[in-house]
Formats: sequence, C-alpha cells, structure tokens
Amino acid sequence: MAHPDHPAVRRVVEAAARKGVELEVTIFSESTHTAEDAARAVGAELGQIVKSLVFVALGAERELEPVLCLVSGPNRVDVAQLAAVTGKADIRRATAREANELTGYVIGGIPPIGHARPIRAVMDDDLTRFTTVWAAAGTPNAVFPVPPATLRILANATVAPIAEAPEDAREAGVGSAQGEIPAGQADSGERATPDAGANAAAGTSPTPGAGAAAQNAGA
Repeated sequence: MAHPDHPAVRRVVEAAARKGVELEVTIFSESTHTAEDAARAVGAELGQIVKSLVFVALGAERELEPVLCLVSGPNRVDVAQLAAVTGKADIRRATAREANELTGYVIGGIPPIGHARPIRAVMDDDLTRFTTVWAAAGTPNAVFPVPPATLRILANATVAPIAEAPEDAREAGVGSAQGEIPAGQADSGERATPDAGANAAAGTSPTPGAGAAAQNAGA
C-alpha cells in the first residue's frame, strides 16, 4: 500500500505545487488499478475517472516521443483522430515497459503530471463535462480530485475530441470490458486504422451532486 510520502506520490504533489496547486491525495487500502475500481472507491461516475494512456511516435532522430492521453473512464482513444491532432501518423500505444521508462511510473498509477521527462499531453474533451474528475496520483491505489480546467493547466494539455464514436466503441467490444482498463494506463485495445500508422482548483472534493449522480497512469 502506498503512503502519502511514497516517492511516486510525492513527485505528483510537488509537480502540482510548482504550479501553485495543492492536491488532496486519497490513498486506498486496495488498488484502484481499473477505472471502475477508482469510480467505486471515490463514489463517482465512470466518466469522471481520468485514464492516463501513453502513446509513442518516432521523433526527428528516430527516438520515441511520448504522448500522454488523458481519457474519460468509459472512452477509447481513436488512434486516427489522435494522429491528426498530434501530427504523428505513426503514433501507437506504448508497451508497458515503454510507458514505465518514459513516465517513471508503473501501469495503473501513471499520473497526468510529475513524469520523468516532459511529455506532451492531449486531454479528452469529454472530461470537461464534469465539475470534478479523479486522476491517478503515482501509484495504483492513490488518486486526487481536480477540476478539468485545472487538470488541463497542470498537464499543459491540448483539449481535443480523441475518443471513438459510441458506435465504433460498441463495435470494438466496449462495455463490460472497460472494467479491465486501469485508471492510470489502460490495457492495449485502442483501435488503430491504416491511416494511423503503426499499431497516448485542485484540492476540491467532488460535490455531493457529482458523487450522487455518479480515475492514474496508467500507468
């Protein structure tokens, strides 16, 4: 079980503090490794959970350039759309090892900030529908609430429609399978198309309405 002073959690908290944001991190006794686990733990809608998904593309010197996608819990990334947004035709999902090496965090706990290196971020516009969303805080059992606008600023993210259309998601078998997707880096399963190239005020608790109506990484 992670502790608030766990090095991974501390890196996330310190990254937010450098931008003047104080995070309220919640540590659970059990893992919130999947988006559904996180939603149940915090009493939120699945859509309020931020999945941190790492994608990669080749850079100018053939090195891997990471792109972090901050995605609403039930959604899947449309890789062709992501390629259009980033201008990276060869973009693909990172392997678990690549994600760990590029972010410094393990699958299930990848946060939107505090990475081992600067990472370009793209944020699912569906997250902006909520007052508060929940993201991984560096370990599979640590999360923090944050308004979407603050999340965008913290991650220096571009907000864009990167989710598959609902009918595409149904065809791809989304639904109950979403429960198997970690909040802090989902398992592979985002659908690429041939055009996409190779197979990316903090401290605010959710309002009673948000919880009644109802995330980290990925790792």
